[in-house]
Formats: sequence, C-alpha cells, structure tokens
Amino acid sequence: MKNLFQRSLSACIVLLFLTAGIAGAKESQEVDQKRNQLIGYMLDKQLPSIHFSDKKMDSSLSTAAFNLYLKQLDYQKRFLLARDVEQLRTFAPYIADSLEHGTIVLPQAGYEIIKERIAQVEKMVDQILAAGFDMNSDETLETDPEKLAYADDLNGLKDRWRKIVRAQVITKYLDLLEDQKNSQNAGPNTHAKNAGDTLWKDATDKVAKINKDFFLRLNQETPQDQYDRFFNSVARAFDPHTDYLPPDKKEDFDIQMRGSLDGIGALLREEGGLIKVVSIIPGSPSAKQGLLQAEDTILQVAEKGADPVEISDMRLTDAVRLIRGPKGTEVRLTVKKPDGTKVVIPIIRDVVQIEETFVKDTVLDSPDGGKIGYILIPSFYRDFDKSKNGDDARNVTDDTRKAIADLKKTKLEGVILDLRDNGGGSLVDAVDVAGLFVGAGPVVQVKNSYGSTRVLSDDEQNLSYGGPLVVLVNQFSASASEIVAAALQDYKRAVIVGGAHTHGKGTVQTIINLNDNMPVLQMKKMGDLGALKVTIQKFYRITGGSTQYKGVEPDIVLPSLFQNLKSGEKYLDYSLPWDQVGPVAFTPFSGRPINLEMIKRKSMQRVEHDEGLQVIAQEAKKSDERSKQTTISLKLADMRQKMEEAREERKKIGAQYRKYQKAMEAEDQNDSGKKPAKKDEPPNWQEDLKQDPYVGEAKNIILDMDR
Repeated sequence: MKNLFQRSLSACIVLLFLTAGIAGAKESQEVDQKRNQLIGYMLDKQLPSIHFSDKKMDSSLSTAAFNLYLKQLDYQKRFLLARDVEQLRTFAPYIADSLEHGTIVLPQAGYEIIKERIAQVEKMVDQILAAGFDMNSDETLETDPEKLAYADDLNGLKDRWRKIVRAQVITKYLDLLEDQKNSQNAGPNTHAKNAGDTLWKDATDKVAKINKDFFLRLNQETPQDQYDRFFNSVARAFDPHTDYLPPDKKEDFDIQMRGSLDGIGALLREEGGLIKVVSIIPGSPSAKQGLLQAEDTILQVAEKGADPVEISDMRLTDAVRLIRGPKGTEVRLTVKKPDGTKVVIPIIRDVVQIEETFVKDTVLDSPDGGKIGYILIPSFYRDFDKSKNGDDARNVTDDTRKAIADLKKTKLEGVILDLRDNGGGSLVDAVDVAGLFVGAGPVVQVKNSYGSTRVLSDDEQNLSYGGPLVVLVNQFSASASEIVAAALQDYKRAVIVGGAHTHGKGTVQTIINLNDNMPVLQMKKMGDLGALKVTIQKFYRITGGSTQYKGVEPDIVLPSLFQNLKSGEKYLDYSLPWDQVGPVAFTPFSGRPINLEMIKRKSMQRVEHDEGLQVIAQEAKKSDERSKQTTISLKLADMRQKMEEAREERKKIGAQYRKYQKAMEAEDQNDSGKKPAKKDEPPNWQEDLKQDPYVGEAKNIILDMDR
C-alpha cells in the first residue's frame, strides 16, 4: 500500500511539473497552485488509507468539508450574504473530485467573495459610527450565530452591524463609567451630563479604533490562508482531532502556549472564527490568577493602559502573538464566559513553572479526626527524548509511586486521586498509574485502523496502595485520565466522583510529515508542504466499551458549574461514535467490596445540605438559563443591569469556592487602581483544598467506604 502510494505520488509530482495547473485559473504570486494541488492530492490519498474510520472521499465527506469551511469563513454570519453562501455551495459536491484531479477552486472563490464583503462592511461601520444612535431605544441583538440566517442583502447586513456596533459602544461606555467611578481621583462632577457626553465620545472613539485594527487584520488575509483552512476543513471532516498543519504550525499541534517562556499558560484553539480556551496549564500565570477557564472565548486583548484589540475572526497564530509578551508585563483579556457574561481578566505574564505540572501530594484532615491522602495528577507526563536516549526520564508513574510511599508514612483512612482538568498525555503512564492501584492486569484495549486490537497491561505484581480510593474527574478530564478512571471503575477499585461525564476523547493521533515522500529537487521547488495530524487508533475499556464520545460516567455525580455546558467529544462536529469490542478477562479487585448504593445514598443526602455545592448547583442553573437567553437588549439601562448581575454572581460563587474568590479580588484590585496582591507569592494550594467542596465530599465518601 505504501509503495503504491509513493509511486502514485511520484507520478503526480511529475505531472504537476509538466502541466500548467488548473484550466482557466489565474496564477497568483501569493498562491502556488501546483503546491496546493499536490497537498490536495496527498490528503485525498493519505487520509482515507491512514485514518481510523472507514470514511471515504465521497459526496458525504465533501458536504462535511464544505460545512466546516463555511464555518471558518464566516461563522458569526457578519459578512456573507445568503446568495454568497449559495454560490459557494455549488462547489460542495465536487470537493473530493477536486482534490484528486487538482481542480481546487473553492478557497480562491471564498477568498474573493469574503474580501469584497469585508471592504463593504468596513465602510458600513465607519458610516454607522459617524451617524451615532440612541442608547435608550428599544432594540435587541441575537448573539447566537446558529439562530441567525445570513443577511439577504447589503441593507440587512448593515442593519446587523449597526446593532453590533451599538452593543460595542454601550459596553465600552459602561466600562469607562466603571473605571471613572472607581478612580481614586474622581471629582464631584463625575456623573454630570457633560462628563457623560465625554465618556460616550471616548467610547465611540475607542470602538472606532478597535474596529479599524480588526479590519486591518482581516485585510491581511491571503489566498493561501484560505487554502490552508480549506485543507484543514477536509481533514477535520474525518474527525475533530485530524488536522492539516501548515508549515508554521507543524511544531505545535494546536498552536498552544504550554510551557511558553514568557506567556500566560493557556492552551487555545480556533473554533468557528473564535479563539477559545482549551485548558489552563497548572502553575501558570493563568492558573494562579484563577479566572480564565476552559471553554472561555477570548474576544479582545490589550496591554495594560492600551486600547484592546479585537481578535474575533483573527488567525490563531496572530492572537497568540498578541497574548504572549515579556515576563512581568500585564495583558488584559476580554473574555466571554459560556453563559454569555463578559469579564476583563488581567494576567501578569511570567515564566510557566513546569514544576507545577508535576504530581503533588498532601495529607488532609478527615471529618472524623483521622487523615486522608490527596494526590493531584495534572497530566500524564514523560520526557520521551530522554527515554529514547536511555537516560532516566522524569515521569508521572514514578512521581505517583513516590507520592503514595510518602503518604503511607501516615496512617491513612483513604486516598483521593484528583484527575480534574487532566487532558491526558503518555499512554504507557496511564497504564502504569492504574497498575499502582490494581496490581498486574489488563488496563485498556487499543484498536487500529486495520481492526486489530491489542491489550495493554500492567505487569507490576506489587500493589502500591490497596486502601479506600476516590477518583475526582470533570468534563475536562480526557484521554489518558479517562483510561485510568475507567480501569479503576471496571476493577471496582475506586469510587469515581465528578460531573455527568468526562470529555470523551478515546482516540490516538500521529503526525505525518508531508515532505517525507518528496524527492529533494521537487521539495526545493515546492517548499514545505506541512503535516497531517491523523487519528489512527481508538481506546476501549477492558469491559469492551469505548471511552470515545461518551467518556466515563462517574459513580457519584455532583453539581458542577459546567453541567449544562456543551463541552465534550459528543458536541464536536463529526466526532467518531461510541462503539465496543469484546471484553478481556480480568479479575476484579480483591480488596474490601464497595457498597456503592449505600455510598450514593449518603452522598446525595449530604449534597442537599452542603452550602458550597448547593450554591454551585444554583449558579449552574442560572448559568444554563442565561446561556439560552441569546437575544440581548441594547438599551443602556438593561445592559448595565446585566453587567452588574454578572459581577455579583461571580462574587457569590467565589465566596464558596476560593479560587474564584481570588480571581475576583485580583480583577477588582486591578480595575480600581489599588495595589494588587504580590504576584510572585506561590499559591497555597493546600489551603485551596480546604475550601474545595468536591474534595470535601470526596473525604466523606472515603469514610463511607471504610465502614
């Protein structure tokens, strides 16, 4: 198969150098058509043969690729007209054929249409700002693109932008008003009419500059950018974790800031033209500040004291460059929370402390006066470079084994294993860590694209810890952490506690360098072709069910602020489905049996009277209600009320959950001009655990298990 592909590729390369490119297409200095034809051909041949699924380059996949391309072209429906979409849709049925035959024209057509619309909208925005509007008139704005249709004509598009700009100006006006109110130097005439008029003009001027910068960046887009996004849409039509990576993105799977020397420590992704937070690196500036969270959408970025820069519809690479900066400087992120509320988050850039990503352990006081061990595993790390060289490589398994040994020096009533927000990592370490608690035996099954399944087992006979065990998970526990939680659940070794489900990423990806099969001379002419990140394997529990899509369902479900958030594999476009293989033989844990029904009953009774968890449950319900209210009033008084309500609700949550409280204090100090708390003081994470209602309930469950 591989030799056949290489012969076909060689023939294609020769053909490309002999032909003049697609018929009738204009050669552009910004687009190398022959290079793009070759990339398209390689995607057409490699993806169906390598990807785990049985998907083929057919009409169904063409439709999926077009839908994804259209989303990235104008997800918020702020530029394209309905007739533009229909014009582009005529290319959809032929995407697969265009890849095979080198007739790729959709990206160029999309580029020309969106370029024209951007120029028209830019003029509209200037006219709207010049005309002004009544801040008190009754009018609403729909903020959910899924509920919007594309505008029928330019007049409809202008009306949509008039509402958008009005919302921008009122929001900026309220921000300036709040800054003025909190200023220590505010005079007695702060709220006089002329002062209000000045603030309104300042707000209008700032919004004008924000939009000017926004359109400047949009106008810097090139046709090649559209080709790269088109190729990525084709790849993502296979599943959400399969991507085409252009040359400037090859070294980093998701253009992430993990371990950035001078940054904020957040992993980002581009989704439908928006920049969203995937996860926060433990110990990073973002984690210490506390307010930035997974699934937040970053709308604007600003240096301290400077005007914010709008990053909606910005390329991820450009957004990352704005967010990164020298150590010790402050960046301010305007963030939209999943429930629709907005907040400005000030973060002091710093060197990400790698030590904070390693295993931590401590001893907690038990409600009955005893002691309970606590182990936090932020990720399943391993230094593979050192491992390949035969050197001792620090890894999560050794660190967890050491943590267990240290904890066992104290007489423990049980152990809490915290896998919340753990996005995964080393597969071998997931197997080995599970083995620390169950001993030798199968842990996970791995199936490849050829249908072959192998069982990964831990061979260590010695059990590191055999006492009562509770595992904490949430919606952001993924991949390797799901393998561990699933194995401990299947062995009836632990009680799994968390939200309704974990993330549900039960797949493995590999990187394929598209340059590897290129002859040297052609490589020099073509340039770097980029790479493919392709899903090649799928995880299955030892009982047979996949962790893909469904994730792991905890034994005990606790209230969560994110319980109504559509976060997880099941909500991603074209994610691989749940399925199952045959179970493997294994022996359930031979220790003390877990009376799960009794434990569930007692936990439910406690949760009903736990103040912290009840506040979280109430706020989760309100958050769900807010998220459904996507149409907002554009009256000044209504928008002011919404902003004040959002601030009070965040404070209420923070009063029960300390890390939220710290985040609010940091925000308020920076907004009011007060001297902020020292940023170089390490957080007392042991103290945070005392205020964590999930850890509190986990301790109670440990006691129930020991009875």
